[in-house]
Amino acid sequence: MTGSRIFSNGLVQMAAAIAAGIALGQWHPDLAVQMKPLSDGFVKLIGMLIGVLMFLLVVSGIAGMQGRARTATLGGKAVLYFEIMAVLALACGIAVAVLLQPGGGFHLDLSTTVGQATGGSGQLVSGYLRRAGDFGPVQFMLGLIPESFAGAFTHNNSLQILLVSVFVGVALGRLSAADHRFAQLRDFIEALLGVLFGMIDVILKLAPLAAFGAMAFTIGRYGMASILPLLRFVGAIYLASVFFIVVVMGLVARVLEVNLLGLIGYIRDELLLVIFTASSVAALPGLIGKMEKIGCPRSVVRLVLPAGYSFNLSGTNLYLAMGTLFLAQASGVHPGPWQLATLLAVAMLTSKGATSVTGSGFIVLAATLSALQWVPVGGIVLLLGVERLMKCRSLTNVIGNCLACVVIAVWEGEFDRAAMRRELGL
Repeated sequence: MTGSRIFSNGLVQMAAAIAAGIALGQWHPDLAVQMKPLSDGFVKLIGMLIGVLMFLLVVSGIAGMQGRARTATLGGKAVLYFEIMAVLALACGIAVAVLLQPGGGFHLDLSTTVGQATGGSGQLVSGYLRRAGDFGPVQFMLGLIPESFAGAFTHNNSLQILLVSVFVGVALGRLSAADHRFAQLRDFIEALLGVLFGMIDVILKLAPLAAFGAMAFTIGRYGMASILPLLRFVGAIYLASVFFIVVVMGLVARVLEVNLLGLIGYIRDELLLVIFTASSVAALPGLIGKMEKIGCPRSVVRLVLPAGYSFNLSGTNLYLAMGTLFLAQASGVHPGPWQLATLLAVAMLTSKGATSVTGSGFIVLAATLSALQWVPVGGIVLLLGVERLMKCRSLTNVIGNCLACVVIAVWEGEFDRAAMRRELGL
């Protein structure tokens, strides 16, 4: 292989970009911090298309189903599976936090953290707290309904977009069965999806540049020495994520007679993209195509996978449980069984808004703390320094969503095992 061909390989480009980012962050931290817009700009480029992409995918998936009964059945099965996995993820996070005690021995006075949070971090946290204080069951339900059809897209609210797309998909499915003009509209939507995938493929060429910017900023801004006290918490999060993937997801895959490690290897490029861009939605287009090739029917993939980005957040649930208990332990609070059960119930609600608000899991952690009132919510400022290290949240979410497609496809009796063996080389 010639030098030009080696450098044209995506993995080589990504590795080179990461190495350059680490070197710049280590030797020229001031300059490295200024590279952050490279990763932010890449995520914004992807984000500007995700709302429309999710809308078209869900509309296409629902409209392509045969009959309204199947739409309701498929959606009901997906929601049931998502809720079961959410409970298991929260329980796993609670168990690991109680067992490992990542916040034990810190003896921190979290009542002073809000006052100490000055400058940019203080403004960021205060903004999180204002929004978290407005988060509750009634506000969550009303927040699902956009002020207008276009409002869901202008605010880029994924839950509202999903609600609108479900209504449009159901209506289009009913009308296209009786009128060929609406069937042509479905074909037009498929063509639009092709254009969007083409646009995203062009944007993904910039992924190494984004990885360079993200790595340079992380090393230059924080450095390893400044976050050593929190690495214990980060290690516990990663351990819990690995345990959940290997044990819980592994058991599900074993029941389905699916090779989970083979599936993870199959989507490795998308997982690398998630790691180095800190954006799980950046992997959505590639995952759509791969899950269809591996044997999941299009209607299942295009409904379950996008919906999973709002409802099947195992990694975020692990973070919510462990982040809450870490801050409680660090401040000397030791919740009992009833308090832990309350945490599970509250997080089941707050986690549903994880992708509908800016700040994702971090702001939902603030909402959870606000509801529980165990420790001052301002204590989350302690986690700002390691927020960008929490790649395991997105990785667990992505793997869980891919497995969900297989689960629902098998449940529907439409999983093509021959295609799976072919794609995985089994």
